[in-house]
Amino acid sequence: MGKGAETRERIVKRAMALASRDGLEGVTIGALATETRLSKSGLFAHFGSKEELQLTVLDQTAQDFTESVIKPALASPRGVMRLAVFFDRWLDWAQDKRFPGGCLMIAASTELDDRPGPQRDRVVAHQKALVESIARMAQGAVEEGQFRADLDCKQFAHDVYALYVGYHQLRRLLRDRNEGARVRASFDRLVDWARRR
Repeated sequence: MGKGAETRERIVKRAMALASRDGLEGVTIGALATETRLSKSGLFAHFGSKEELQLTVLDQTAQDFTESVIKPALASPRGVMRLAVFFDRWLDWAQDKRFPGGCLMIAASTELDDRPGPQRDRVVAHQKALVESIARMAQGAVEEGQFRADLDCKQFAHDVYALYVGYHQLRRLLRDRNEGARVRASFDRLVDWARRR
């Protein structure tokens, strides 16, 4: 990796932490110049605009999520085991030290839900892909005979997603340190419900 690529990677990593803490709108060329001790013109050489920088932050976050959560799950046996590994890795993701404000995508989802534009479109695309991945994992459990044949896998994915959003909110906002055990119990109940014939 060349020096320019290394600098760009360092900038993006710092921007991800900044976005997690201050929101995506907190990621500006000026704020990032202060955080990284680089000149604004130097940052503009890597990112032509604030929008490009924010989109890069969202895409890098999604790529890191895939590496940290999705790929380890897909390396696990198909079915309930894969879903369990996915969910555990997702909960770990919420506490990743790279994101001092918690899951960047959940924060961006809240920040951008009523604000049209390419940043919102990008978050929507990443989150839809995530929900579809969960539904495919559930379908795998159906095909393995571990979940009932008539399971609505899209509903299952919706419920898993809702569990995570609730976990993130309760843990971050209410500082509920027991939320990890509670959300795992909720996930286990959801899996048991999906297994019932």
